[in-house]
Amino acid sequence: MTTRVYVLAQFKAKEGKEAELFKILQALEPDAYREEGCIQYTLTRQIEHPSATKNEYTIVFNEIWKNAQAWSAHGRRKQIQHFFATQVQAESGLVEDVIVNAYTDEGHNFDAPVYE
Repeated sequence: MTTRVYVLAQFKAKEGKEAELFKILQALEPDAYREEGCIQYTLTRQIEHPSATKNEYTIVFNEIWKNAQAWSAHGRRKQIQHFFATQVQAESGLVEDVIVNAYTDEGHNFDAPVYE
């Protein structure tokens, strides 16, 4: 078990804006990988596959952070705040909706070791 935080940031683009949104999100990758606590920050897009369920959130960042503090620090970066202000919150933005979920690999009531 780790203190890692696994994040899925799912984006639903406004109609006809998926390719443009994908390009803007791609520009966020290089700087995120330079962050000390970033383990993975990979932008993906939905594909057709018989084993997969299709939904309207077709662009997803698959993120792994060293811990919750590293993920929080990422969210405070000016580049990330600017993206959310201009593309998610602004009426003129390319994002129709976004869902961000965070996960842990620790089970419930994990008996973590005690270090002295």
